[in-house]
Amino acid sequence: MNEGKGNIIVTKSYEFALEIINVYKFLCSTSKEFVLSKQLLRSGTSIGANVNEAVSSESKRDFIHKLSIALKEARETTYWLHLLQDSNYLKADDANRIINLSNELIRIISSIILTTKQKYFPQKIHNS
Repeated sequence: MNEGKGNIIVTKSYEFALEIINVYKFLCSTSKEFVLSKQLLRSGTSIGANVNEAVSSESKRDFIHKLSIALKEARETTYWLHLLQDSNYLKADDANRIINLSNELIRIISSIILTTKQKYFPQKIHNS
């Protein structure tokens, strides 16, 4: 993927989507698990799609909105990963590795949102 090269969140969210696709393929082929894995696939790949939309946003408000959606998708993905781990579809080591990646995305996206709000909408921060 060359688009957004050098943009850490674009790169990390894309690499994360590839990880999620691999987990999805594993769950479908090995465990014959199709329902939870599909939810994971949708939310996990949606993060990068929303990050890319944010990069192409029309305004700073639109940028924050798209990143906020990516943040929600990252949190949902973490939920599905915990559920798959706790229901013994994923081994703890595998799940924890991907959960850590998801948590890293959450931290980065949250930081970008906060920094953008502070820079462009400082009065909104104090009133929120």
